[in-house]
Amino acid sequence: MFKRLFGTALTAVVSLALLTPAAHAGQHVRLLGERIVPHGLTFGGTTVGGLSGIDRDPRTGQYVLISDDRTNARFYTADIDLTGAIRFTGVHHLKQPDGTNYPPQGVDPEELRVDPWLGSYYWSQEGDRTPTVLLDPSVREARRDGGYVRDLPLPQEVKMHPESGPRQNYGPEGMTFAAHGALVVTAFEGPLLQDGPEATTERGAVSRILVQGRVGPVFAQYRYQQEPIFAQADPPGAFANNGVTSILHAEHNRFLVMERSFVTGVGNKVRVFEIDLTKPGRKKLVTDLSTLGLSTVDNVEGMTWGPRLPSGERTLLLVSDNNFAATQVTQVIALAVR
Repeated sequence: MFKRLFGTALTAVVSLALLTPAAHAGQHVRLLGERIVPHGLTFGGTTVGGLSGIDRDPRTGQYVLISDDRTNARFYTADIDLTGAIRFTGVHHLKQPDGTNYPPQGVDPEELRVDPWLGSYYWSQEGDRTPTVLLDPSVREARRDGGYVRDLPLPQEVKMHPESGPRQNYGPEGMTFAAHGALVVTAFEGPLLQDGPEATTERGAVSRILVQGRVGPVFAQYRYQQEPIFAQADPPGAFANNGVTSILHAEHNRFLVMERSFVTGVGNKVRVFEIDLTKPGRKKLVTDLSTLGLSTVDNVEGMTWGPRLPSGERTLLLVSDNNFAATQVTQVIALAVR
């Protein structure tokens, strides 16, 4: 199965060298619509926010959105049209193996995908690294009501160890199915401690991409080369970063990878690239959200395919994580991609 999808199976970490995007890249993407969810909106006894992942459920035509609220792990279902208008229809809490809710700080949910075989949900969480806590990241399967099913096995080198593994908030931020659901592909937001330094304005960092069976071992790991941070912070030395926030299977060996960069005093830059895992070194810009005429580019972290248009274009739905902050927005964006 793996060899048919990606050619020769790779057991080592493979380098994806940076390819400078072409100047005309992104010309085949157009904005269909965008909507801002009212700040502080409540639904089902929860405050809607922290939406870090989105996927379309082909069984219902609805969308599933996961919140990265570490005090209350949950996901929403919603109707979304191609103007970006959203109507929430349900909320479910993710459960531990014993059927109880996760305790505060127990998980850090980031991406959720609908299993194309069974209709259950697979979701990734980043774990935790503090001076007193080392909590492993994970990819888990949940029932449609949020009940726990299983953990997928992850290799030791991507788990939390004192001197290796993910940095804080740089764990498996992106996750997608491939090979019609036979494979699970996971992308880490930033470099593992053993994989080098974080991104700067002079050079990008390296993220790992893992390819594994839907319930089994990891078949291959790849190095994905991020872009450098796009601007200097204001004031100098203030917070600035870049990271992979979502990965989405396109077709065959190709994937879309979202990079989100935030710079204090400047704002966000969000770009979507296309890669081909059988062709290391190939990286093509699909769109830079700053070129699409949006009202704002906020902390966009999730993406999924929507229905195909009569024109033959595919629709791409994006969602932003407002971090529950009054200064940020929950933004739903609909794009057409040719």
